[in-house]
Amino acid sequence: MSDLDGVLFFPVTPFDAAGRVDPARLRDHVSHGVSAGPGGVFVACGTGEFHALDAGEHAQVVRTAVETAARQVPVFAGVGGPVPVAREQARAAADAGADGLLLLPPYLVTAPGAGLVAYTRAVAGASELPVIVYHRTNARFDIESAAAVAKLPTVVGFKDGVGDLDLLGRIIVAVRQALAGTGKALQFFNGLPTAEMTAPAYRGLGVRLYSSAVFCFAPEISLAFHRAVTTGDEKTVQRLTDGFFAPFVALRDTVPGYAVSLVKAGVRLRGMEVGGVRPPLVDPSPDHLATLEKLIDVGLDLVART
Repeated sequence: MSDLDGVLFFPVTPFDAAGRVDPARLRDHVSHGVSAGPGGVFVACGTGEFHALDAGEHAQVVRTAVETAARQVPVFAGVGGPVPVAREQARAAADAGADGLLLLPPYLVTAPGAGLVAYTRAVAGASELPVIVYHRTNARFDIESAAAVAKLPTVVGFKDGVGDLDLLGRIIVAVRQALAGTGKALQFFNGLPTAEMTAPAYRGLGVRLYSSAVFCFAPEISLAFHRAVTTGDEKTVQRLTDGFFAPFVALRDTVPGYAVSLVKAGVRLRGMEVGGVRPPLVDPSPDHLATLEKLIDVGLDLVART
């Protein structure tokens, strides 16, 4: 697998009126996103309500995304939870033609670093697909375990969802030293919610890749920000941050789970009916929907004036 680049697209998972996965809408959603030019598609992950999909739905979502992307960009599938479940998902993703896996945290338990390395090894061993590990919530790697997991043959990336830049900086050094002379490199990702808010800070550590949930419903805004932060256009970065991303984060933080349900609502507001979220998440209130609609208009206007 070649290195990822550009904005990383994390599609939502559409549900129909009966609450079932809607593959036709998913094809439309992924096709629209791919046509906008992301660097990769990460399906059935956090924004795609991985936690709410059964095994059959997970396989269906991955297969649909792979078929729709048609090798135009890499497709990574979210896997995780109990080891047997994650291994089954990894095999199903490989069978569906996915290009790689994003390893989400194991369910409920908090484990030491050595346990996380063993968990990664167990899931990675279920297929030959490249694996990106996710450093977040109850799957927090320390410096030693991050260096150890980087040496696993199929581990190609480290996605940071913790936001401790001091720790991440030390992890980057440790990984670089652990891989010195091996010819292997590890890609680091900013995986914080609404990663655009912290993208400039991460770039100071050399971490240029980030996931963009906003790309799901407003690729114009997401791509404009990416161009600005990549080219050093600080004025545009500030305008988009002040006018769109900061107020979006403020709205996102009003209700737990809005990091997913606001994104899905945004897709609906842009004209694609993808249904609501599954419990325990809740859909945005009418007032919050109205605020989101205004924010999208503001963001699109800012892009038009850049």
